[in-house]
Amino acid sequence: MSDVIIVGGGAAGMMAGIMLAEKGYNPTIIEKNDRLGRKLFITGKGRCNLTNNCSTEELLKNVVTNSKFLYSAFYGFDAAMTMSFFEELGLKIKTERGGRVFPVSDHSSDVISVMSTKLKRLGVKIMLNTTVIDIKVTEDGDTKRVSGLSYVNEQGKKEHIACENIVIATGGVSYPLTGSTGDGIKWAKEFGLNISEPRPALVPIEIEEGFCKDIMGLALKNIQATFVAKVKNKDKVIYSEFGEMLFTHFGVSGPVILSGSSFVGKYLDSDLRLRIDLKPALTEEQLNERILRDFSQNINKQFRNSLSDLLPKKLIPVIIDISGIDQYKKVNEITKEERLKLVKLLKCMELHVKGLRDLNEAIITQGGVSVKEINPHTMESKSIKGLRFIGEVLDVDALTGGFNLQIAWSTAASIE
Repeated sequence: MSDVIIVGGGAAGMMAGIMLAEKGYNPTIIEKNDRLGRKLFITGKGRCNLTNNCSTEELLKNVVTNSKFLYSAFYGFDAAMTMSFFEELGLKIKTERGGRVFPVSDHSSDVISVMSTKLKRLGVKIMLNTTVIDIKVTEDGDTKRVSGLSYVNEQGKKEHIACENIVIATGGVSYPLTGSTGDGIKWAKEFGLNISEPRPALVPIEIEEGFCKDIMGLALKNIQATFVAKVKNKDKVIYSEFGEMLFTHFGVSGPVILSGSSFVGKYLDSDLRLRIDLKPALTEEQLNERILRDFSQNINKQFRNSLSDLLPKKLIPVIIDISGIDQYKKVNEITKEERLKLVKLLKCMELHVKGLRDLNEAIITQGGVSVKEINPHTMESKSIKGLRFIGEVLDVDALTGGFNLQIAWSTAASIE
């Protein structure tokens, strides 16, 4: 008979199964899907960004929500330990730009395979196509504790298991088609635990300006994206990052946009704007001199034909339209005021944020079980004995780069 039941066979659940078995427990993993690691399979665009090859301090800096809660978990099982763990399982790994760690094969299926093989070797029982429908909590005086759960097996029959240690590793509510449908959050609510309502994070952003659709597919590299909101009648910088972005039919996406989305959600009603510095390596004075040189080489051309060395072809009509400069005007007729207006536009192309895309497109979930309810050293509920929460079901989230999977590994390794 199992002495620990893990609900959810994703990244955190599989890691918990391995760790607990190696500590001498006899765990069972219950997974509603027909295979383990369904969401893990699509992470990192199918490559699986395992972790980030950086210090623990750097891990904590990249956590957006409740980083202090993860202090013990990260120091107990850091990025170096994660890499060693997978290498010992036989997975060859590599470190790429920004410290991102991937399997050498670039196949997330290899990560799932080595973990599944390890679980099998350790004798961990795995119940697939099995849906947990209820978790039992009993009261003994002032003490609450879990006593078991009910589930529907793959034959459609409802059954019950008695167990005094249950680990909830059901994930958040992003990518619901992978099985992340908020079950753990629902149960936590039923138990009376405090919840931070789930919302999308690391998600594309909708923009009011219609021209985004006209230039969809255009990727911009080496730009500075800054999100600004009106707070107490003053512009407040919410997030700023250098990197890459992408225009879509609804607005914007790409690395800097996804990261920014994790910070701007609560400012959507505060005149939120995205300012794009198309030439962050140049000051306004340097950019002005650059444009003067370009104009001198194209002095008899129309304005619309003078920007090809400065901007991507697809973006030129948009910049011309926003600048208000007649596209047919000869370069030698452009005034100093118009040129300086162009400089300011290239240094600060401002878009108005309409909203975030929904949870179906979010890489992760912000919100979940309040960390105030959880012992950060063991992941056990402070009010219900034997009940533990790990991974994305908790109200913790981080930026892209392998940090969210590190949260899954570290919280799973913390279970005692």
